[in-house]
Amino acid sequence: MASSSSFSSCRYDVFLSFRGEDTRDNFLSHLVEALRQKKIKSFIDNEELSRGDGISPSLLKAIKESKISVIIF
Repeated sequence: MASSSSFSSCRYDVFLSFRGEDTRDNFLSHLVEALRQKKIKSFIDNEELSRGDGISPSLLKAIKESKISVIIF
């Protein structure tokens, strides 16, 4: 189990992983707004990754700096 000190160094509360503009424009936009209203900081990548593409160092950093990840499909 992670110590509370490791959580205090997290930049984001939630890393949101998803695929597709329709998901972003519908379900995800409502989820992000609900999280924002509860003062929960979420990370959403603004670039579409294609299958087989490598994950950028900045995206890996955001994943590591998040308390939890939520995968939406």
